[in-house]
Amino acid sequence: MRITGIIPARYGSSRFPGKPLALIAGKPMIIHTLESAQKADALDNVVVATDDERIYQVVTRHKGTCIMTPENIQTGTERCASALNKINTHTDAVINIQGDEPFIQTEHIRQICRMLKNGAPVATLVKKIASPDEQNSPHVVKVVLNQLSRALYFSRSPIPFIRNKNNDNNPGCCYYKHIGIYGYQASVLKRLAKLPQTPLEQAESLEQLRWMEHDFQIMVDITTKESKGIDTPQDLQELKKSLKDF
Repeated sequence: MRITGIIPARYGSSRFPGKPLALIAGKPMIIHTLESAQKADALDNVVVATDDERIYQVVTRHKGTCIMTPENIQTGTERCASALNKINTHTDAVINIQGDEPFIQTEHIRQICRMLKNGAPVATLVKKIASPDEQNSPHVVKVVLNQLSRALYFSRSPIPFIRNKNNDNNPGCCYYKHIGIYGYQASVLKRLAKLPQTPLEQAESLEQLRWMEHDFQIMVDITTKESKGIDTPQDLQELKKSLKDF
């Protein structure tokens, strides 16, 4: 199976315009992400998919492969599908790697690759929630799973609701947060990109609910490794402070 990593990189952002080109230790964020993804030996190819000439020039200047996609694309999944249609080499599956995770865990990519090779139509990861702040934050997406490791629902609210918090009859119940990396079989990705929006997606502002409402199964694996995205300029400043060489 030939698997391609695609990194959607949109210039416009309501909370952080120009985010892919923000510098971390003197290097643009999108290049950190690209180089981190390239370390995952499970991928056959890694490309950046962008809507902006400035990002295209930066990626190609650093010897990376970049594909121009339309500016009016609404989601990272749609941008991955658009890039897939322009990739010259055969691709069986795609991993959508967030462009704002400059130090993405290569083990996360390997996990998704294994799931795709085992036949998952759509694959993603979760991690046990470690604090009440995460559990209650609307910015942390929660997931509940069934016994076959398929996603039942994603929400910005804490799920499941524990009706009797003093009852110890359900010790196995656990809160999980979503790790924002997706894998798709290539044929499934093309179908997902054509789906119309759905009520649950619009209510929660979570694209994956669109797929579930259209009856696409999302397989889930558990990771113990953290993943940290850069959503705001404040997030970037915190990351810079944590870097010993900055």
